[in-house]
This record gives sequence, C-alpha cells and structure tokens, in this order.
Amino acid sequence: MTVESRLLEIFRSVFANDHLVIHDSTTAGDVPGWDSLAHINLMFSIENEFGVRFTDDQLMSFADVGELRRFLESRTQVA
Repeated sequence: MTVESRLLEIFRSVFANDHLVIHDSTTAGDVPGWDSLAHINLMFSIENEFGVRFTDDQLMSFADVGELRRFLESRTQVA
C-alpha cells in the first residue's frame, strides 16, 4: 500500500467521507470540515498509521497534502 493510498484512507475516515479525493495540492480550504479540531485528529491518525511523531512546529507547517506525503515518504519504508 502506498503512502498516498494510506493517506487517502485516513482522510476519508477522519472526515467521514468515503468519496473524498485528495491531491498533492489539496489544502484545508479544499476539504469541508477541515477545521483546527479535525486537523489535530488528522495528524494524530497519521502519526498512528505511519509510526511517526510530529513536532509542534510540524503539526501546522505542511502547506498541502503533497508536502505531507513527501515528508512521510522520506520517513517510512514503502514496500
């Protein structure tokens, strides 16, 4: 399973939307319901799924989904 597909599953779960589509350019403004609480839930879910820990600065620093994906790819082993 790719980082991209794992992220999509997390996004769909956090935002309770089985039809949600994300792209590298997706930002919080593109996803209905992506507010500060949803962001924390999203990041916590990503930490659990990928076995990473975000610093306080990183929690709010990713400009878009692509930047987040590249970060995760650099820190995880993808089969």
